Amino acid sequence: MALPSAPSTLWSVSLLTVLFAAVVHSNIIFDDDPLQPVTSDETVSVGGTVTLTCRVPESDNSSLQWSNTAQQTLYFGEKRALRDNRIQLHRSTPTELSITIAEVQLSDEGEYTCSIFTMPVRTARATVTVLGVPGEPQILGFENAVPEGGKVTLTCTSTGSKPPARLRWYRGDQELEGRPDVVESVPDDPTYNVSSELTLEVSRSDDKALITCAVDHPSLAPGDKRSERALQVLYSPDVRITPESNLPREGEKFHLQCVGNGNPEPTSYRWEKKDGELPPLAKADGAFLRFEMLNKSDNGVYLCEASNGIGDSLGEYTLLVQDAADNIADPTAMSTSSGVDHAVIGGVVAVIVFILLCLLIVLGRYLIRHKGTYLTHEAKGSDDAPDADTAIINAEGGHSGAEDKKEYFI
Repeated sequence: MALPSAPSTLWSVSLLTVLFAAVVHSNIIFDDDPLQPVTSDETVSVGGTVTLTCRVPESDNSSLQWSNTAQQTLYFGEKRALRDNRIQLHRSTPTELSITIAEVQLSDEGEYTCSIFTMPVRTARATVTVLGVPGEPQILGFENAVPEGGKVTLTCTSTGSKPPARLRWYRGDQELEGRPDVVESVPDDPTYNVSSELTLEVSRSDDKALITCAVDHPSLAPGDKRSERALQVLYSPDVRITPESNLPREGEKFHLQCVGNGNPEPTSYRWEKKDGELPPLAKADGAFLRFEMLNKSDNGVYLCEASNGIGDSLGEYTLLVQDAADNIADPTAMSTSSGVDHAVIGGVVAVIVFILLCLLIVLGRYLIRHKGTYLTHEAKGSDDAPDADTAIINAEGGHSGAEDKKEYFI
């Protein structure tokens, strides 16, 4: 008989090795071995509780046992073997042994073994992975306000994560791209410290903007741990001048206000009139320019310069004083008055039409009730009377027998 070749022998040995390892770790369930225990790997965060479950498809009344990473027996059936109050029995049946480990620590990580004492002894292993929960992120770099157009570098740090956490930067809801995370292992500890930097060139629109550093880690739900700080940006003021009234009138009191929006707020104001000096009755009072009595000579362009120590800015306003005799109504008032006049006129016309209709109805009813009846009594044969007197006598005498002739007038 020929001996197998060397490559074939090596392949067979490798296959046997793989099958042996699979049996040892109990990742394969053999249909023909109903007593082979089955477990599952578990992941838990520091401080959490993990449940380890070992099952067999069938029971031959052999006891199940759990051992820790140091091969110390934790439970043998329902009997506690290791005095650790964190470890409790969860369920014990002929086909299942489940235990819980509370307040999990990093040192609890490793392989746990479930054994069933048959002949031979069968085992299965479960790997417990313990996640180190990252600490709250800390952001540095907000200590001083930044002038507009300058750059600021922010640093976010989170400690105690395992595996290393990932740090993300946000401005509002928009994610920003920071430098790659720097991961440092902690001496004599399986956790890591992670830091990230973000450099921004700021503008005045960034003032009071919230910058957030969030920790991304399998032990946390999204947004569980995040820190946010507001940027402080220094910028020169934007200046505008607002009038007390849009229709300043001659002889009235009046003022202009210089409004400067900056960080910090303006601390000094300077008023002047373009192409001339301020009027004698105009008084500069900080952000206000007050006129005791307006005059046509006050017309012109007024300037206000506001400064806040970062810079200064200029605003202007053109003053046009109206004549006191001009009855220039406010456009809103004119529109309202016009609307009222039209309403009055419409009401008067409606009343007149109503009165005319009433008169026509009354007059018609009156004429219908008082229609005239005129009777002419002419006796037969009166035309033959020799004179007028005889005709009248004949007419009166024949009134009762004469036929009435009626005429109607409406």
